[in-house]
Order: sequence, then structure tokens, then C-alpha cells
Amino acid sequence: MTEHTEVLQPEPAVALARLLGVDLPDLEEDGLPLLWHWVYLLDWPRQADLGPDGHPVRGVVPAPGRRRMAAGGRVARTGSLVVGRAATRRTEVVSTTDKTGRSGPLTFVVVRHTISQDGEVKVVEEQDIVYRDAAAAPTSATTSAPVPLEAGERAFPVDPTVLFRFSALTYNAHRIHYDRDYARDVEGYPGLVVHGPLQALAMAETVRGTGATATAIEYRVVAPLFDHQGLVVRATGGGVSVRDHSGRITATGQVETLTGEGKTP
Repeated sequence: MTEHTEVLQPEPAVALARLLGVDLPDLEEDGLPLLWHWVYLLDWPRQADLGPDGHPVRGVVPAPGRRRMAAGGRVARTGSLVVGRAATRRTEVVSTTDKTGRSGPLTFVVVRHTISQDGEVKVVEEQDIVYRDAAAAPTSATTSAPVPLEAGERAFPVDPTVLFRFSALTYNAHRIHYDRDYARDVEGYPGLVVHGPLQALAMAETVRGTGATATAIEYRVVAPLFDHQGLVVRATGGGVSVRDHSGRITATGQVETLTGEGKTP
């Protein structure tokens, strides 16, 4: 288990609000919206401890040298995490499971983060991470004709500038999100990979944009999404989802709110 404490300053939240194109909430009264803790309490590995893909190679599970993918997670906001006060994040590996998939050996890792402030737990998160062997991903660059936006859908920009700024805000050095040559030539992707957490944030913010207070989310990344394919969020009574411009679903989720009886309004 690792532990990290810092005083939460307003600047990361201001930067995230400007990236997402949303109004800044009352950070002292209402606290950080659901998932906004992702720009706080970050790990700061030394440059010498990063591998060729940008991820740390020391003290990681499983052993370094394998490709890392965000598969989903669960986050519950149990209280208001406010700026101007110290907060502590405790991180632990909950489970590690080895399986064999179509692409070969896979390792599924569940990591739990617990964030406390003023002696009370404010955020509980579990991240699902998949590691696979270092082999090029045979992904086609072809896309279908764009599907027009429907009622309840919102397009969110995912150009290289957005991906780079989100990587910088979350201190994520994974090169598949900002280094097109690496993503194409080494990992075999047709474009820059859109972060799984960015897709989750887009889903949570779409719900928050309706006026509801989002308190928890469970999300799953079901297919890779690339910058040239666009990102469209849809929120319905049954949940939230992300699709590309052609209609292909890349992430799904359920968002709990204070007003929605456990579902999106």
C-alpha cells in the first residue's frame, strides 16, 4: 500500500474545467465533481523510472514490459472533497488475475484508491487495468460514414491538443495518447488513443450537465477509440455510453445521482 497527502489547490480544477469546456463549480462549498479527483494526488515518477512506452517500470504490477490498457472502473463520491484542505490518497492492489485471450496472455489488475479529507473518506475508486504482451495491435484505420447526432447526444472534441492537455493534467506519460509515431509504428494503432478516463469523464459530465449531482459511476471501456474517430456521449434513463462518429460503441457506464433513484436522469 502507498499513501500520498497534499493540500488541494484550485488550479488543477480550473485547468480541467477549461479543458472540458464547462463552468467551474464552487470548489469550497460543493467540492470537486465526480471524477475530478483524477487531476489531484498524482504519482510523480522519476524520468529514469519510465519505460519506452512512458509507464513506470519500477514497483509495478505485473512486471514491466507489457502493454497497459484501462479497462474500466468504479468510483463512488461519498462526500465533498474541497479545495484548500489537505487530502490523503491510499492506494493498494486488490487482485491480480492471469487469463488467456485471443491476443495471448492477459493480466487483469484491480487497484483501489481511497481518498480521505478531515478524517472522513470522500472518494472510493477501483480501477480495472489489463496488461498484455508487447505485440502490435492489428487495428484498421478505416471508418464508416458519420452518424448524425440524436437527441440526448453530445459531441466532445478529442483532437491531439485535447489528448495532450489531458495527459499533462493527469501526469500520464503513456505515449499512445500524444505520440502518433509511437502509437502507429510500435503499438500498431491507426491514431492516438483516447484515454479511458477521459471517456468516463465525458459521460459523468454529460449527466452533471443536466443539473443532476453525480455521486457514483461504473464504466467499462469496450473498444479502443482513436482521435480521428471523434467522441459522442449519450445519456439515457438506462445509463451512459460513448460512441465514435460512425456509431461504434467504445465505452458504457451507469451513473448514480442524488435525484435519479440510482440511474441517470
